[in-house]
Amino acid sequence: MGSRRMLSRQEARAVYDRIGAWQDTQAFYEDPALNTLVVQGAFEDARAVFEVGCGTGRVAERLLRERCPPEARYEGVDLSGEMVQVARERLAPFGTRATVRQTDGTLTFDRPKGSEDRIVATYILDLLSREDARTLLDEAHRLLGERGRLCVAGLTWGAGVLSGAVSHLWDTMHALRPAWVGGCRPVRVQPRLDEARWREQHHAVVTAWGVPSEVLIVTPA
Repeated sequence: MGSRRMLSRQEARAVYDRIGAWQDTQAFYEDPALNTLVVQGAFEDARAVFEVGCGTGRVAERLLRERCPPEARYEGVDLSGEMVQVARERLAPFGTRATVRQTDGTLTFDRPKGSEDRIVATYILDLLSREDARTLLDEAHRLLGERGRLCVAGLTWGAGVLSGAVSHLWDTMHALRPAWVGGCRPVRVQPRLDEARWREQHHAVVTAWGVPSEVLIVTPA
């Protein structure tokens, strides 16, 4: 598994530039997991929300419209220029409350330590190599305030017959050609967390249409 080829940043950008707004067609299996994340993330008292891999801005729109207080500010970043454009258009009604910018895929950010109340990463850790995922988790720990929360959702391994078969098929397709599945594959994030650095607030595996997703909410220890 250590030799598994992952999409390079350039390849990932090309894939998601091509997908664009079609990314939202995955809502049928993502939304149940995202519903859990939105509720368990306690965004009602979040003033500063930072999202890594914001995609089309679908999660951000829901947070700003339904959960975050009026004074909350949101910033999202994404590697794909097409995704950034779609997200900017979607979030335009929120004016200066929402900012979206394109990055080169770097997973460290020029932001002050402890500056964020919530960091959101949905269906992004399953795209990253183990090393890049560790970098992002370390950066999230640096950026979160004392009562901040890291809110993660992504593809994982299924425990039931159907979800197990789906996750194994997904993983096989990724092994053959990562671009076929957008570079994503099933991963378990919870075991990767250093218990000395994180406190778990919520953990669940949510399965929709046979596709299992892990939802994890943690705070800095």
